[in-house]
Amino acid sequence: MNKLTDVYTLRNGVKIPCVGFGTWRIPDGETAVNAVKAAVQAGYRHIDTAAVYHNEKSVGKGIEECGVPREQLFVTSKVWNTERGYDKTIAAFEKTLNDLQLDYLDLYLIHWPAAAHQFENWEAINVDTWKAMTELYQAGKIRAIGVSNFLPHHLKALMETEVPPMVDQIEYHPGFCRKETVDFCKAHDILVEAWSPLGAGKMLQNEQLIKMAGRYHKSTAQVVLRWVIQNGVLPLTRSVTPAHIVENADLFDFELSDEDMKFINEMPYFAGSGNDPDRVDF
Repeated sequence: MNKLTDVYTLRNGVKIPCVGFGTWRIPDGETAVNAVKAAVQAGYRHIDTAAVYHNEKSVGKGIEECGVPREQLFVTSKVWNTERGYDKTIAAFEKTLNDLQLDYLDLYLIHWPAAAHQFENWEAINVDTWKAMTELYQAGKIRAIGVSNFLPHHLKALMETEVPPMVDQIEYHPGFCRKETVDFCKAHDILVEAWSPLGAGKMLQNEQLIKMAGRYHKSTAQVVLRWVIQNGVLPLTRSVTPAHIVENADLFDFELSDEDMKFINEMPYFAGSGNDPDRVDF
């Protein structure tokens, strides 16, 4: 990857820009509208949102006002946990499309897996949800479909369906490399996306990463995001500050050494959300 608009090609041939702009925790209203517009102005062409972020209307307005044709943008959203199952997923998708004021989505994800600690029939729930998404995909309303926060044991049932997942968006950052899940995805041609690659800012407080960034004359955020890219994972950055939005996109004029990549890959866990898909209560 040599520039912000370079792409990964999903198994169905759809191309996805190699860095995304995430909108989690960006407040609805002008803040979200302006953040999306600033991201597009900075060169991002990949925008990620979700129904549960409660900002899809503003993200859609930002897309409408950004000055770049819709077909040049890659837009992702997600179906929330309360809307799992065939009928609810169809309805949730239509609401998302209406809120975003778009004719189609480029990528739609199951936000979290139904899991055994909450449901006896968790696999059936996931497959039923996936059936709805597959039909929407085959109808041309979604260009690609995938999942978020799925671990290998959640993915296995979906791998046996007519259209296997193309993307798995997971928490991924230094100290939390999710090797088993990443290896499973790469072995099955599933692109891994990293949510919270900066650990909600916690990565930026790590003295070892700060010191490493100094050697490259880059910010700690840039070093972490570059590490994600060099591992073949797609980072989703997030900020409402125009200068940081630009900085988080400036990742292609340096390369981390093999030694530094190995060091970060082997860092022990030191921060994260703590949200385990097999234990969450939402």
